[in-house]
Amino acid sequence: MELAHSLLLNEEVYNQLGEFQKAEFIFEWLRFLEKLLPVTSRADIRENQKKLVEQLTSLLNNSPGPPTRRLVAKNLAVLYSTGDTFSVYQTIDKCNELIRSKDDSPSYLPTKLAAVVCLGYLYKKLGRILGNSFTDTVGNVLKAMKNAESQGRYEIMLSLQNMLNGLGAAAIPCHRDIYKAARSCLTDRSMAVRCAAAKCLLELQNEAVFMWSTDLDSVVTLCFKSFEGSNYDVRLAVSKLLGTVLARALTSKQTTASIRHNFRRISLEEVMELLGTGFLRGSCGFLRASGDMLKGTSSVSRDVRVGVTQAYVVFVSTLGAQWLERNFSAFLSHILDLVSQSHPKAIQSQMDAIGCRRCVSFILRATVGGLLGEKAQIAAAKEICQAIWKLKKVVDAAMSDSNLETRINTTDVTVSQHVLVCALQELGSLIHGLGTTAAPLLQDSSTGVLEAVISVILHPSISVRLTAAWCLRCIAVALPSYVSLLLDRCIERLSALKSSPEAVTGYSFAIAALLGAVKHCPLGIPHGKGKVIMTVAEDLLCSASQNSRISLQRTQAGWLLIAALMTLGPAVVQHHLPRMLLLWKCIFPSSPKDLETEKTRGDSFTWQVTLEGRAGALCAIKSFVSHCAGLLTDEVVQRLLPPLPSAVDLLTQLSSISKSYGNSLKMPSTVYRHKLYELLAVLPPKTYEGSFCAILKELVVDLTVPDSQIDASTFLLPPLCHENDLLLLGPLLQETDHRFIEEQLLLGNSIAGGSLEYDPYSIYEKVAKGDSVPKPLPPVLSVISAATHLFGVMFSHVAESHRLQVLEQLLNSIKQTKGSRQQIVQLNVVSAFSTSLKHLANCKGSLGPEEVRRSALTLVMGALESNNPLLRCAAAECLARLAQVVSDSAFTARLAQVSFEKLKSARDVVSRTGHSLALGCLYRYLGGIGSTQHLNACVGILYTLSQDNTSPDVQAWALHSLSLIVDLAGPLYHVHVEPTLSLVLMLLLTVPPAYAEVHQSLGRCLNALITTLGPELQGSSTTVSALRTSCLLGCAVMQDNPDCLVQAQAISCLQQLHMFAPRHVNLSSLVSCLCVNLCSSYLLLRRAVVACLRQLVQREAAEVSEYAIALVKESREDFTPDVNIREIGLEGALLGLLDKELDQRLCQDIKETLTHMLTSMAVEKLSFWLKLCKDVLAASADFNTVASVDTTQEEETAKVDDASVLTSDSDERFHPFSNPRWSTRVFAAECVCKIISQCENAGSAHFDISLAQERKQRDSRDDFLVLHLADLIRMAFMAATDHSDQLRLSGLQTLLIVVRKFAAVPEPEFPGHVILEQYQANVGAALRPAFAPETPPDVTAKACQVCSAWIASGVVSDLNDLRRVHQLLVSSLVKVQAGKEAQSQQYNESTSTMEILAVLKAWAEVYIVAVEKQKSQSDTQNHCLKIVNSAEETYRDVTSSASGLLDLVQTDLGTLNKLWLAALQDFALLTLPSEYALQLPAEGGTFYTAETIENARPHYYNSWALILYATALWLTSTGFIVVDPDEGVTNLSRPVTPTTMCQDSSTRPLVKSPEDVNTDRFHLILGISVEFLCSPRSDAAMENIIACLRALQALFDVPWPRSKIGGDQELGVELLNVLHRLILTRESPDIQLAALEVVRLILFAAQEHVREKRRSAEVDDGAAEKETLPEFGEGKDTGGLVPGKSLVFATLELCVCILVRQLPQLNPKLTCSPVFQSGKHLLLSEDGSRLVAAALVILSDVPAICSPEGSVSVLPTILYLIIGVLKETAVKVQDGQLPLTVAASLQALKGLLSSPMARAEKSRTAWTDLLRSALVTVLDCWDQVDGLLQELDEVSLLTAITVFVMSTSPEVTTLECLQKRCIEKFKVTLDSKDPLVQRKCYQLLHSIFQHPNKTVSYPYIHSLAPSIVGKLQETEKAKPENAAELKVIQEGIKVVTALTATAEEEHRAHLVACLLPILISFLLDENALVSATNSEKNLHEFALQNLMQIGPQYSSVFKKLMASSPTMKARLESAVKGNQESIKVKTAKHAKNPGKSSSIQLKTNFL
Repeated sequence: MELAHSLLLNEEVYNQLGEFQKAEFIFEWLRFLEKLLPVTSRADIRENQKKLVEQLTSLLNNSPGPPTRRLVAKNLAVLYSTGDTFSVYQTIDKCNELIRSKDDSPSYLPTKLAAVVCLGYLYKKLGRILGNSFTDTVGNVLKAMKNAESQGRYEIMLSLQNMLNGLGAAAIPCHRDIYKAARSCLTDRSMAVRCAAAKCLLELQNEAVFMWSTDLDSVVTLCFKSFEGSNYDVRLAVSKLLGTVLARALTSKQTTASIRHNFRRISLEEVMELLGTGFLRGSCGFLRASGDMLKGTSSVSRDVRVGVTQAYVVFVSTLGAQWLERNFSAFLSHILDLVSQSHPKAIQSQMDAIGCRRCVSFILRATVGGLLGEKAQIAAAKEICQAIWKLKKVVDAAMSDSNLETRINTTDVTVSQHVLVCALQELGSLIHGLGTTAAPLLQDSSTGVLEAVISVILHPSISVRLTAAWCLRCIAVALPSYVSLLLDRCIERLSALKSSPEAVTGYSFAIAALLGAVKHCPLGIPHGKGKVIMTVAEDLLCSASQNSRISLQRTQAGWLLIAALMTLGPAVVQHHLPRMLLLWKCIFPSSPKDLETEKTRGDSFTWQVTLEGRAGALCAIKSFVSHCAGLLTDEVVQRLLPPLPSAVDLLTQLSSISKSYGNSLKMPSTVYRHKLYELLAVLPPKTYEGSFCAILKELVVDLTVPDSQIDASTFLLPPLCHENDLLLLGPLLQETDHRFIEEQLLLGNSIAGGSLEYDPYSIYEKVAKGDSVPKPLPPVLSVISAATHLFGVMFSHVAESHRLQVLEQLLNSIKQTKGSRQQIVQLNVVSAFSTSLKHLANCKGSLGPEEVRRSALTLVMGALESNNPLLRCAAAECLARLAQVVSDSAFTARLAQVSFEKLKSARDVVSRTGHSLALGCLYRYLGGIGSTQHLNACVGILYTLSQDNTSPDVQAWALHSLSLIVDLAGPLYHVHVEPTLSLVLMLLLTVPPAYAEVHQSLGRCLNALITTLGPELQGSSTTVSALRTSCLLGCAVMQDNPDCLVQAQAISCLQQLHMFAPRHVNLSSLVSCLCVNLCSSYLLLRRAVVACLRQLVQREAAEVSEYAIALVKESREDFTPDVNIREIGLEGALLGLLDKELDQRLCQDIKETLTHMLTSMAVEKLSFWLKLCKDVLAASADFNTVASVDTTQEEETAKVDDASVLTSDSDERFHPFSNPRWSTRVFAAECVCKIISQCENAGSAHFDISLAQERKQRDSRDDFLVLHLADLIRMAFMAATDHSDQLRLSGLQTLLIVVRKFAAVPEPEFPGHVILEQYQANVGAALRPAFAPETPPDVTAKACQVCSAWIASGVVSDLNDLRRVHQLLVSSLVKVQAGKEAQSQQYNESTSTMEILAVLKAWAEVYIVAVEKQKSQSDTQNHCLKIVNSAEETYRDVTSSASGLLDLVQTDLGTLNKLWLAALQDFALLTLPSEYALQLPAEGGTFYTAETIENARPHYYNSWALILYATALWLTSTGFIVVDPDEGVTNLSRPVTPTTMCQDSSTRPLVKSPEDVNTDRFHLILGISVEFLCSPRSDAAMENIIACLRALQALFDVPWPRSKIGGDQELGVELLNVLHRLILTRESPDIQLAALEVVRLILFAAQEHVREKRRSAEVDDGAAEKETLPEFGEGKDTGGLVPGKSLVFATLELCVCILVRQLPQLNPKLTCSPVFQSGKHLLLSEDGSRLVAAALVILSDVPAICSPEGSVSVLPTILYLIIGVLKETAVKVQDGQLPLTVAASLQALKGLLSSPMARAEKSRTAWTDLLRSALVTVLDCWDQVDGLLQELDEVSLLTAITVFVMSTSPEVTTLECLQKRCIEKFKVTLDSKDPLVQRKCYQLLHSIFQHPNKTVSYPYIHSLAPSIVGKLQETEKAKPENAAELKVIQEGIKVVTALTATAEEEHRAHLVACLLPILISFLLDENALVSATNSEKNLHEFALQNLMQIGPQYSSVFKKLMASSPTMKARLESAVKGNQESIKVKTAKHAKNPGKSSSIQLKTNFL
């Protein structure tokens, strides 16, 4: 194929190819040429033009296929338009010649067609250049059309369209001729020709004025005719033509042409009249008056009506939204008039009426719902309301007529019913779509929406009453705040008007509808409403028999209410269950005898009431079973069962009852049957096993002797077919935008589709699709549907022997019927059997013996050869299920064989299609095709069938079947891939485009082949690349196909290819194809486009976005997308599409695509994305400000010429999104949140303004989020103050995120302030509306969260500014205090729980922050006081803001703590396991009611943790002192014995002592924490765990709770075990650190407890001898620790766990294992070090809670761990800093060694031994091999030795061998080359030399002092070079000075004599001082200071020395003099600045 890529055709290669390969080669070359020509230079083209033209024109004679001829034509046109045009006339003549040829043979046809296509493209491209040859060509083409067949007519029409397009006005002379030709084609028998003609006429009307002036009437009539017998595509094309022409007629200007045609302007009324005629009278012409006189019964054919409906929508869409706004009232009255009584023909039968109503609803939905923005929709809703009021008056007038007789017969009443139904439906849908933005509409009393809807609830027509109820349901779902209000109102009216039949049914419908709405309202309704409704229902049922006039209505109403009540779910229903079961039991006779007596009594009316009541009861129970499965316990099921046999008995008697009482019972008995079947289908079959036979008999009768003669296949079968197979049946069964009206064409003429009045019980059910009304089918059909379903369920449970009988019976009944009736029976039977196979397959049952299989097969095979294609599809699926259920390979092979035989012999289309599909489906449920033999046979047969060009149907079905086989065969198919691909390509290149169904099947085949090849497509071998090229070629052919569904296939194939071989798919051309089809009128094509985009942007978002914009910039003339990609990019276009689109799945895909684009590009294109979101959200701001339109202005604009509407989009250009819907705005707000989180991952500059500005200056292209903060705040503000509650929630969420992320960003221009401070007014304003009284609780709850975040963020430091937001929280607190009684009765009680807890949580957060701030300030206060002099003011600010915040909270703290404790108590009750449910308080808790317990739970889970922490902090701050006004102040800092109140509890409530109150609170907090920490769910938030641990920390911070836990060892151990498990399961270092802090406090509590015990024991036994004291602490006298009971053991376990996790080397098991290499040291992370340090602190405290013996048992472990950490982490660090772990281990070591246990008598010797061993271990660290020495930090080890020397009793370290080794280490270290090490060594020796015990210090002094002095003497020669060396010398001097001080008198002089010369040698003379280095100067000063001190101290020695050495003396004197002078200079400076340096001493002094 690569050889085809050249400018000229490579003829050598071409001639060597086979016939079919030639076609492929040519097509590839033409494709290449199409891309090449536009980019080739003109000179090159001219050079090769002659040859190219020859090559291209010669192709015309080669009978090219449709795609090839189109490419030849395109290339020729481009060639002439870029090259020379002189030979173009020859080409045109040649084409004309080919067309004129007399050869009519089929083989010559492609050449003729190619010539036609060629002419079209040449004229389109070259246009007026060819002007003069135009008339001849058109004449020639039109002449050829006279005897052309359908393909010719099709191509000629499209060619004429192209010519008209190219020539424009120049073609006027031929307009009439073309018009005539197109007219005849518009009613052609071929649908493709009709479509082409419509396109041609659409092009023609651009210039042909007569079409929309003088000939308008005939054009309109013609379109109506064209609709007759049309298919979906024709209706789409013709309605576009009709709508456009009429819009054109309405808006056209008076041109000279039109004046010449004496043409008058046409008015809107006339246009509407024209369309209305088509809608009402169809295409039978304009016999306006006489039409009605010819009382023909034939009503308008449906396809005309549906076509006209679509034309209405096109007409309005063309005129645009603004036009509709202006002319809405006229439009509405016309549309509603279509179903009014003024046209009785349209609605003469119920079916017609339903069809017309659907059409009207569709027009209103598509225009009002699709075009108008929210503002205009509200205006439209007001108009509709006016219409309802007008109709209401008419009805009232008719009804008020006093004479009853006339009142009944008044037709006026029924007149208005259909109009009202349409108006109410649209009103409901409008409000449903507007959501809470419709609030202003309902509050507007002048419109009175609710009054209007409620007023028509009393309408005499049942369908109006139902629709009004439905409309109320929509209002309730949109505005949840109205649900309770409407329920109350309806219940009240129902009770008041109990005696009016209309009122009883109307209001019961309304209540049922509203109850159905509750599950869509997350905020629910008050629980008590259920009780009220149950009472009303019971009342209705009990009073039904009192008044026979309304007994029927009351019975129906009562059961309807109960059934609707069931939808509220188990929580509500369980309270009413007993009453309902009682009613259920009473409605059926209790024994068969009673039923017999019933039959003998009564008349047809009583039976009607009885059946209605029982059907209602069945419905209620079905509703109960499906909505309250949780309540179906065995006991309840037992109580449900008794009435069932009686219900079944009645079912069997129905026919005889109907016979006795006449026809009036027919309907009620059908309804009863239907409801019983439905109930039985949802009950477990076991429950009615006894009645199986009776029921099956009835079912068989229902299926085989149906009442109706209606072909119900279109609603019975689609669910039973496989969705892939339904694609065969054309667009009718596929989803389209017009599905709502197209459905009625699908259902055949006898039925128009479902409608609400067929089954009032469906009003409370969940609807399949969003806001559309439920559409139950007529009972006659519903029964069949229910029967097939029930048969399916039961058949799988019947005994196998019985199955055979049933099947035989069914087969016989099919045989016995004839004609159309037979088809209906067959259809019902196959549906039922197919359902049963599905059930059998699901429960893995078997079908039964051979006979059963045989009967089943006969049944299915019969259906496979049915004339109904839908039945054939269902039968094929049924066959697949049969194979699955039997699951026997021999049986399956037999099935395949039957089909093979049939296909070989049969010649009729029906059996060939049926059996070929059967082959494809057969293995569908058997896990794929496994036998190559079967595969080869299938492929062979299907290849043959797919090339049968006599029948496109056979081709389509065979290819579809082939695609299934490719899928099922998987890898087995590889051998067939090449031939199949060739076949598919050949057919794609030759099948005429009119056979769209064949092309669609080809697309499916190609898709399956690509999937089979999969990732192999990436390969580079020649075969693979050939396959890949073929796939791409196939996609290219399909992309050019005129059928949209084929294009959708092409896109999904390319999507597959892109997934498997991304490098080989040309992304730019794919993206351009996607952009062009983004706004296609075909839903499936749009879906394919967006699905493909979604996949592309996951990998290459940036490229896709760039290609889209590049494409628009090139902007070829044939690309004008409906969306403005140029300005708002592909992203904006998708957002715009999201706003217009109504299809849920598509919207979801668009959202995902945008989310992918956002995640990969938002950071790079930050401004762009933020602007997009802002534009969408800003629209909401416009809407809020302009709630009402100025009317005067409206009137003036109406006078302006209508034509201006089309040109006035100037104002839209500034606003890319006009009036986006609230859901789109919510999505934009969510996007803003996502952008923030993306930026968070992208780097800190986004949240640091100074860094961002600096980087922005460096590179202006950089963009940072912080620079857009104002926009973020504005967007959040706009969203948070919108009408839509959803949007308010999103806005508040955005605000919350902004506050959290930017709270700490400082403002560089005003130091000490933060950047958010300037926006406090905006934040306050955004929050205020959320606290208004009418705001829904979920919004208020969210706002509380934002308030607390804002206050806690510390952005605002000024209290007065904070008060604004604080005030909002205070107001909510007041609301909380009001308690349960004051709650509004609008929502469910759990919502007030949500709001209260949100308020308490917000306060808790503020309080916690206030306390923490104050704490951190009191910590830093001392530090600040040291540092701050100049900065006093700022310090004051800081403290004042924190204490101020605390003061703010303090005022309400008294209330808060009670509420917090109450909330915690509730939470504790709610977390109890279910077995304690009976112990819960019956009336509920403080903030929840008992009934709403389940709904309240999540709210408590959401907020308990912070409340717990706040409560703990508050209790801590009071130190557990209960301040009770009655009892004064009781201090409980020490345990108090509980005082038992000796009062009789029965006479007066027990007053708790403060001790008890505190104990309760302590256990409440501890209990909640332990319960939660024991098993935090895996999704438990980190914040909750940390808050819980912090609460425990706070609790144990004060003495009283510590005494409780210290005194209760079991409790302590339990808590430690819980913490241990938490540390094991949670990796987060924050959690682990917090847990360790709690452990430390528990240990501290235990220490206090042990100390207290020891102290009191000493006090008690003061006189006795010390020996007799009992041992306190763990380990008692034995030293044994019991795991599980021992606190020490638990603590050790936990610490070991932490240490071993961080330092696995500590685990002895691990170190012994051969795998473990004790190699390099690991440096811990910062968190790791902190954890290890915390664990070590705890370890060193452990011995303090042991007895001496106990301490001996734990000491080895502790020492091992501490020294282990030291060993593992004592590594040299660059800057000489001690690692945190080393510091901690030394600190711990010191704590441990100085433990009193080391000196206690009982443990002393053991301790001494152990400590010596430990010291040896430390010393051994040095002697490790492997050159680890260089890594180990000698300083740390030396420090450890020093700690041993200093902190233990002398006997530990004075052992000679040990002492020697220690001294040795010091010696080695003194010689270190590293000044840092030397210095540290000096410091350590300094402390050892000063050890009070001489036995310890002297050996060191003797061994080491001489070498120190020696070292110092050496420095006389080598002066220090840097600060480090200087410090070493200074330390050395300090050591010697200290030695001098400690030495005994006789040695002192000797030492001073050594020291002085050294010091003096450091002094410099004046000259030397000037040139000296810094170090030398400092040394000089240091020496001088020391001399000044030593001189006076040891004056005698000093004087002696000076006398003996004059040089020294001179040196000293000069230095002193110099020093005095400099002092004078300095004192002047120093006076101002005392205390120069202060530094915080970290605790690194371990000694």
